[in-house]
Amino acid sequence: MNYEPNSFDGPRQTGQPLYAGLASQGISGSYAPVRHAEDDDFAQAGLLYRVMKEDERARLVANIAGSLAQVSPADIVSRAIAHFRAADPEYGARVEAAVKERRAGGA
Repeated sequence: MNYEPNSFDGPRQTGQPLYAGLASQGISGSYAPVRHAEDDDFAQAGLLYRVMKEDERARLVANIAGSLAQVSPADIVSRAIAHFRAADPEYGARVEAAVKERRAGGA
């Protein structure tokens, strides 16, 4: 679940299965995922960012910054930027710079 923890005391993970098992040629159901060393919330986002062409990266950063610059609580903006930085340091730096520029009245 990607909603926890959050700043608004919102949904909390229950640990309950999302659905009951179904009869087929055996029983289906919820199973614990097999974890790999690169399994985290940031590796795939960073890989995707790094395979993008520069014009694609620029559009991505502009789109994210356009929305993030409208968020009022500074701590939420800081956490979001930290997530982009965790995916790729350049990605986070560019989002941060673009947000600051938009908040200062730039693009």
